[in-house]
Amino acid sequence: MTALGWSGLAVALGSAGLAVLAYCAFKVWLAVRRLGRELDRTRRRLAPKQGALRDELRTLHDTRSPQDVDEGVRSS
Repeated sequence: MTALGWSGLAVALGSAGLAVLAYCAFKVWLAVRRLGRELDRTRRRLAPKQGALRDELRTLHDTRSPQDVDEGVRSS
């Protein structure tokens, strides 16, 4: 095979490799977009429950009896 044949084969293989990489990058880009949409949908669905949980925790924190500062372990 001549030098021109080898260089043509190398260019063809390089182009094929770049095409495969471009296809894989496109598939990853589509998957990332789908994941972003799924995360937004999940955030919207969980927002009311998160707010209710935050209110419940605030209520529990407000009704908790205060602890004395002197109790507990102190290091010297």
